[in-house]
Amino acid sequence: MSRPTVIGLISDTHGLLRPQALAALAGCDLILHAGDIGGPDILRELSRLAPLTTVRGNVDEGEWADALPQREIVERGGVKIYLVHDIADLDVDPVAAGIQVVVSGHSHLPRSFEKDGVLFANPGGAGPRRFNLPVTVGRLTVADGRAGYELIRLDCPKD
Repeated sequence: MSRPTVIGLISDTHGLLRPQALAALAGCDLILHAGDIGGPDILRELSRLAPLTTVRGNVDEGEWADALPQREIVERGGVKIYLVHDIADLDVDPVAAGIQVVVSGHSHLPRSFEKDGVLFANPGGAGPRRFNLPVTVGRLTVADGRAGYELIRLDCPKD
């Protein structure tokens, strides 16, 4: 049995990287940002915690954002993870492609479900609060070809 890999999931920071999000992601082996980053400073801060893979969101613009992919595939612990900002832009059949986890953002609504053996995880919004939605990040624990998911609700004052 191999040591589990802990992957932090964050999305929709929109230029605000809360200290609560940094604390929740501390100790992760890898961080995946599902877009709507808001600026390169967010990426610099997150990459100080762990290696970072990110995709471009619909509000990410400028030279720094032009270099970001729309989709990315990462493999850890025998688990293939597909990262995309908006789930509507999923351009593969995850089952046929051997993908076990699809991570997306965009909606700010934290949600996870399993379909046909594929885990779909949206860690919600970690930046400015949208409507009355919670401020959240997620954590995947990957080992021996399996992934477990945990949603982390950040204790943030109403803003």
